[in-house]
Amino acid sequence: MPTFVVTDARLDYDITGDEGPLVVQLHGLTSSRERDAHLGLDLGRALRGHRVLRYDARGHGGSSGSRNEQDYRWESLAGDLLALLDHVAPGEKVHGIGPSMGTGTLLHAAIRDPDRFATLTLVVPPTAYKARRTQAEHYRHGADLIESHGLAAFLALGDAAPVPPALADAPQTFPEIAEDLLPTVMRGAAATDLPDRKAIAEITVPTLILAWSGDPAHPVRTANRLHELIEGSRLVVARTPYGVMAWPGLFAEHVITA
Repeated sequence: MPTFVVTDARLDYDITGDEGPLVVQLHGLTSSRERDAHLGLDLGRALRGHRVLRYDARGHGGSSGSRNEQDYRWESLAGDLLALLDHVAPGEKVHGIGPSMGTGTLLHAAIRDPDRFATLTLVVPPTAYKARRTQAEHYRHGADLIESHGLAAFLALGDAAPVPPALADAPQTFPEIAEDLLPTVMRGAAATDLPDRKAIAEITVPTLILAWSGDPAHPVRTANRLHELIEGSRLVVARTPYGVMAWPGLFAEHVITA
């Protein structure tokens, strides 16, 4: 697989398709492009006539990571994304899609370089603003738990959390981050947030928002707020696994008709 070197990390990526506009697909915290595919979140699979760039964020999957918590803030990950795009497709407008951490990364990148994106697809937007404080405490507690009692204790805590109805049939998966690096990544996630609301309201590219219900870490409230802020955006909420199964088609339609 090709790799690209950014500050203090090496990003592992792949590109499928030989011609057509470029789509860049991100993933969520503790995941990877391989894990997302296993979970049914490879949402570019219905596209035809496009090149699809998938990569593992720093510290995740096949990418290396630094020991600096600040490198895992979404602002920093947005810098990695834009640098990778400059390497793979210099000057080209791209279609961006990503869940959770991927949504945060895309929003920061789109605000920093608004001419880079042809469309945005924001998938299961994470907690934000006031609600982010509680989630940040969960991340810091998880980081402390891993350091004091190991990954098994952290996974047991996650097993006790409620499962969103849309993920009822999802297979069991595990973090795609090395155990000794995971606390650093989680503390970086605890220290980040979505961009300022006024900045988000200035986004003008066609935007699709895909959310699911019953998930405190990815509340519909955030999706609704983004829908209100981004003029002309479309919001679709999945309440069952069948709702998620429709997402690749919705994404393909969004990209093709933009």
